[in-house]
Amino acid sequence: MLPACSIIVPVRDGAAFLAESLPALVASAGEDVEVIVCDDGSRDGSARVAAAHGARVLLHEAPAGPAAARNRGARAARGKVLVFIDADVRVRADAIGLLRQALDDPSISAAFGSYDDAPPARSWPSFYKNLAHHFVHQRSRREASTFWAGCGAVRRDAFLAAGGFDPAYRRPSVEDVELGYRLRAAGHRIRLVPEAQATHLKRWTLGGWLASDLRDRAVPWARLVRAGRGLPADLNFTAGDRAASALVGLALFLVATSAWRVSLLGAAISCLALAAFLDRSFLALAAHRGSTTFAIAAAGMQLLHRAAGLAGFAYGYLFPNRGTDVPESGSAGSKGAGPAWR
Repeated sequence: MLPACSIIVPVRDGAAFLAESLPALVASAGEDVEVIVCDDGSRDGSARVAAAHGARVLLHEAPAGPAAARNRGARAARGKVLVFIDADVRVRADAIGLLRQALDDPSISAAFGSYDDAPPARSWPSFYKNLAHHFVHQRSRREASTFWAGCGAVRRDAFLAAGGFDPAYRRPSVEDVELGYRLRAAGHRIRLVPEAQATHLKRWTLGGWLASDLRDRAVPWARLVRAGRGLPADLNFTAGDRAASALVGLALFLVATSAWRVSLLGAAISCLALAAFLDRSFLALAAHRGSTTFAIAAAGMQLLHRAAGLAGFAYGYLFPNRGTDVPESGSAGSKGAGPAWR
């Protein structure tokens, strides 16, 4: 009997994460579900850990990136529904069921969930990064305009017709967002299911998440916009978010010009204070889940996040063919046709 659903987990040197995430995933999968771990050139025994937990393992000696790894899993999958889960994500018991339930509606082709608000890593950068992701997905519209592969499901026929993930993304980046754009362009509906939650096990450093925001998110997303994809009106691109980011950009400009007129520093501080005010709902969550001290730190990290996003977006838009290992604006998939699989 063929499985109704195939869960696909890409991994590269994530044995420690798999040891923590796979037991919960296998336990919640159900009898009509297969679990496929796509090992992308690991050297730490990830494949052995996956096999020990009952997963079907696909080995690939040369690392090609998570997009290509997921594509390999999709080609080998037997289920009509593909569920993509990252190796460092521990799903809640009901998460897979909630995603599959969303696809019971024949008009919905894809669905994705959210990180929860209780990451095990409690350093301020880790807590901030994961809590911010949780906040964005919990407040966003249920009728989504993009896709998330950290904990998301898509009908296999829609995925194949769209051409899968663009394998030109060789790092964890916006390959899932780009797929979402193509699914929507083909007329498919995508549903955000905020109740389908999972715990993110990754431990972030301040420099790590700033580099990720700039290099792996803002720059490639700017290239998608330059290629004509546009920005969604929800997620972290609401009117309030755009206004807050604009205020941070104005503050940076005022600080840069304050060498000629010191009084501009006061205006810059006012801009930053207003940007923090626009983020008050998130900062209230940070205070509730952490502390007042953490909320103050989160306000500073949110300003850094917006500054990095602005810098990365400007660079990616102005220099679409330079710098990072993400597709250029004219690469495979950027014109709406499915990318070449590998």
